[in-house]
Amino acid sequence: MFEMLARSLLIQGSWNYRTMQGAGVGFALIPVLKRLHRDDPDALARAVRRHVGFYNGHPYLSTVAIAALARMEGEEADAEEIDRFKRALVSPLGSLGDRLVWARWRPLTLLLAALLYLAGAAWWVAASAFLLLYNVVHLKLRVWGLRLGWREGRAVGRVLIGSPLRRLPDRLTIPLAAIAGGLLPLMALSVSQSNGLAPLPAVGSAVGLAAIGAWRPALAGRLAAFGILLFSLGFVILGQIAW
Repeated sequence: MFEMLARSLLIQGSWNYRTMQGAGVGFALIPVLKRLHRDDPDALARAVRRHVGFYNGHPYLSTVAIAALARMEGEEADAEEIDRFKRALVSPLGSLGDRLVWARWRPLTLLLAALLYLAGAAWWVAASAFLLLYNVVHLKLRVWGLRLGWREGRAVGRVLIGSPLRRLPDRLTIPLAAIAGGLLPLMALSVSQSNGLAPLPAVGSAVGLAAIGAWRPALAGRLAAFGILLFSLGFVILGQIAW
C-alpha cells in the first residue's frame, strides 16, 4: 500500500496528450501487479499495458482509482470491465478534486499566507504556513483515497456519490470569503501607510465586507478578490509615481 501511495506522487511525471496520466497509473500499480503475476511475465506485461491507457482524474484523488483497480486485479476482473471502470472514474474524481483543491483549498491557503505576511509575520513564516497547511490536506486526500479505493473496490463510485467530501467545497466558501475580506483592509492599510494616506478606506472596506459577508458570503469573496486586484494595481502605480 505504501508503495502505491509513494508512486502516486509521480502520477504526472509522464503526463502526455495521448494517455494523460495513464502511464502514471500503470507505474503506481506495478508493485501490486508484480505480486499477482510473479510467476507469469507475459501476464504481468499484459496487465501493465492495460493500465497505461487513458486516465485523467484529479492527481490528488488518483489513489482512489489506483487502489480500486489494484483490488479488481486481485479479484481477476475482466480486462474490459477494468478499462470501463477506470474511464468512468475520470469525471467524478476530476470534478471533485478541481472544486475542492484548485477552487477552494489552494486559494484559501494562499490568501491565509498573504494575510499572515501583511499582518507582520516574516516571509518565511507565511511561506511555511502555506506549505504546511496545503500539503497536510493534500497528503490526507491521497491516504483517504487509497484506503477508500482498496476497501470498496468496484463499488467506490457509489460511495463517492454520498461522500461528505462532496459537500466540503461549499463549506469552505465562507472561510475563503472571510480570509479574503480580512486581507483587503490590510492591503489598503499597508498602501495608505506607505504613502502617507489616511487609513479610513481600510476601515471602511473592513466594515463593508463584514456587512456583505453576513448577507452573502460568496458576493463578499468576489468583492474582496476584486478589491485585492485594485489595491495591487494601485500599489504598483503609486510605487512607480514615487520612484
